[in-house]
Amino acid sequence: MKFKLPKTPAVHVKDKSFRLVDVDVNASKPFAHERTNKEAAQPRLLALRQRLCELQELLYAEHKRSVLLVFQAMDTGGKDGAIENLLTGVNPAGVEVTSFKSPSLEELSHDFLWRIHAHTPKKGHIGVFNRSHYEDVLITRVHGLIDNKTCKQRYEDINNFEALLANNHTHILKFFLHISKEEQAERLQARLDDPAKNWKFDPNDLKERAYWDDYQRAYEDAVRHCSPGHAPWFVVPANKKWARDLAIAEIVVAALEELNPKPPTVDFDPKKQVIK
Repeated sequence: MKFKLPKTPAVHVKDKSFRLVDVDVNASKPFAHERTNKEAAQPRLLALRQRLCELQELLYAEHKRSVLLVFQAMDTGGKDGAIENLLTGVNPAGVEVTSFKSPSLEELSHDFLWRIHAHTPKKGHIGVFNRSHYEDVLITRVHGLIDNKTCKQRYEDINNFEALLANNHTHILKFFLHISKEEQAERLQARLDDPAKNWKFDPNDLKERAYWDDYQRAYEDAVRHCSPGHAPWFVVPANKKWARDLAIAEIVVAALEELNPKPPTVDFDPKKQVIK
């Protein structure tokens, strides 16, 4: 998806030379509007939300193209919060959010993209994936459920799948919310310390945390191999939630502005219509 990228701390992954370690998870600059703290960012974020609402309505009315937003992150990386902040106020009739959990037996009986394709957005809609088809080159790889050869084949399958969507007028943006291991520890502890948030804690998160370095390598390889122009990856520094949310909103709105959706032309003369 080609559009003029706004200034944000997010890193657009362009080739296989990308290194995850080079991304500062605490980065909060640059922004084109020079917002450098949470309080100053709020007016800009509110303006972007309003513009997203307007663009989503035009996309829905046009009914020719769709947008798919993919969110991936380590546990506690902020996918839920980022999606909620981005879509606050957007008409839910034109948005579909899908959260992908562990595949069912039925889903495992098919190819790994079978369950994904059914949830891609229809024309006029914004589709949001909370986790996605990339889980099948992340957790499966880290836990040795697939070998390197299969993983490379899946990269190719994913690229072909996303090309198919792009060829059918689905515009794809992918976001990896990048936090530090230390930040994850603080967020996990916060869930334990607050009784109202205990439900968010999953003991399995601690088991997965032990594979931190393996997941970092798996994410790095996935974004390196699967970031073509029609389906780019953006690595978003996510230790600071306000900077994360503002960066995502800037990118999504800029992409939709480039699409410039137009409502259909009516086949009647509104001036000749009389309401009695």
